Amino acid sequence: MSASQHSRFTPDRGLTGRMVTTMFLIGLLYVGFTGLLIVLLRGAWPLVVLISGGLFVAQFWFSDRITERAMGAHRVTPEQYPQLHGAVDRLCALADMPKPRVAVADNDMPNAFATGRNPQNAVVCVTTGLLRRLEPEELEGVLAHELSHVAHRDVAVMTVAGFLGVLAGAMTRIALYGGMMGGNRNSNDQNAAIAMVLIPLASMVVYAISFLLTRLLSRYRELAADRAAAQLTGRPAALASALTKVSGQIAAIPTKDLRQAQPYNAFYFAPALSAKEAASQLMSTHPSLEQRLAQLRKVSEELGR
Repeated sequence: MSASQHSRFTPDRGLTGRMVTTMFLIGLLYVGFTGLLIVLLRGAWPLVVLISGGLFVAQFWFSDRITERAMGAHRVTPEQYPQLHGAVDRLCALADMPKPRVAVADNDMPNAFATGRNPQNAVVCVTTGLLRRLEPEELEGVLAHELSHVAHRDVAVMTVAGFLGVLAGAMTRIALYGGMMGGNRNSNDQNAAIAMVLIPLASMVVYAISFLLTRLLSRYRELAADRAAAQLTGRPAALASALTKVSGQIAAIPTKDLRQAQPYNAFYFAPALSAKEAASQLMSTHPSLEQRLAQLRKVSEELGR
């Protein structure tokens, strides 16, 4: 998992430790929840295992395509976007990492994201709104931030961790349906009655714990990516300028557009929230702008700039 094995991005043991811990806890939760469904709904267990396993594998293997489609991104060639590809080429050479596929989303909200199960199957996407608003050095800072996510492999971890919480709800519906279809609808059957109560409760607990763990990890990974990007480019001020500009511009985007983007906040460079919402969200996917800028000031001091 360490970025030092695959690129020149600064390795982050804190991030690696948090990713391992989060995946262990969520994996343990997921296995326990699946076991509970199998015990409570004996007649439906083949369906539970088959569907949950199939969805998990599909989500992990095709995460790049699923995310691209959900966010309206399309891959672009160097001929279509020469400056964007040039910036990615320079940063990948600097970081000594494979070049990811490059995509653009036709969206006025200034933002960027990275997705993919590993560096060889990664995609880095920027919106047209971001390209219009940022200067070349600012854009390179944002791209370095996204490439850091790829190098540290936290994109795959967040994809899996976030999906397991959602999958808990889907498995509940599948299991309940399978249990009822399997003949457990007898009102005298105490096991069926217990299952009908315990499964929704267990699902809610699994989702809540997954939600909390992924939010905690997400905020740390954003700070880690900011730090690694600033150290790689040697221009923390450019990334700070991009952060300030993007956060301010997002606050001016119509609320309806922000609402549509919010389900994917964990993947974005900056959260799709108005200024008021960003200040009030204790469980945000991103640290506050003040925290991110304070860290970049520290990096700047360390670099002597």
